[in-house]
Amino acid sequence: MTELTGIADATVTLLPLWTVVAAAAVLGAIIGSFLGAALVRLPMGRSVVVGRSACDGCGRTLSVWELVPVLSFAVLRGKCRTCDARIGGWQIACELGGAGVAVGAVAFAAEDGVLAAMLLGWQLLLLGLLDLRHLWLPRVLTGLLALSGLAVAAARAWFAQGIAPLVHAAAGGILGFALLWLIARAYERVRGRTGMGAGDPPLLGAIGLWLGPLGVVQTMLGASVAGLLAAIVMLVSKRSIASDTALPLGTCLAVTAWPLFLMQGAG
Repeated sequence: MTELTGIADATVTLLPLWTVVAAAAVLGAIIGSFLGAALVRLPMGRSVVVGRSACDGCGRTLSVWELVPVLSFAVLRGKCRTCDARIGGWQIACELGGAGVAVGAVAFAAEDGVLAAMLLGWQLLLLGLLDLRHLWLPRVLTGLLALSGLAVAAARAWFAQGIAPLVHAAAGGILGFALLWLIARAYERVRGRTGMGAGDPPLLGAIGLWLGPLGVVQTMLGASVAGLLAAIVMLVSKRSIASDTALPLGTCLAVTAWPLFLMQGAG
């Protein structure tokens, strides 16, 4: 992968660190703004690339300066300048999250894996927020995550002049999907009802293509801890939890998988 990102690495070396971090934050916020639009539009069946952004309250088409990531939200104090309707917190969360992914990739990813870390992080950010907000993991997005994971593995195999990276990725993909699929089928057999979303096994399979078999196991363990912590928070906040209470497993998987990818590169 060093040859694949040689130009990017050389640029990073020549520029002061603060400029690289600032540029990454700006790029990430811009990507995050796009992800925020996707978070709103995809569940409504609307195109993400066609159509101007508008206020959810009064329907007014937003001007360019009102769409500057993070800065517009701060200047407008989170409200529409026409009708004072609140700008959804999900949008600013996407913008800050996108910036955080970019900065985190620059700061913690291996030198030859910065771009891959950004790509993975942004995809997991959108999938995690979609599951958190709508309990929905679109197969198209999960498929794109899988294809990008295969592409990264193929690039590694090309530069390594061997198929080991592809075998490692394929093993992780198969294990990830099979693990959650078997758990879901076992739960249905014992309890007589569905206990897992249909999008969760494909998501873990796609993550496995990025992280490999060991990464799948680590992601499952981390997601279990994250889910337990979420349940504790719900109990502390006095929210009722029943046997059929839905928890966004996909969000827990996404939150766990990206740091693991960074640690794999650092190791």
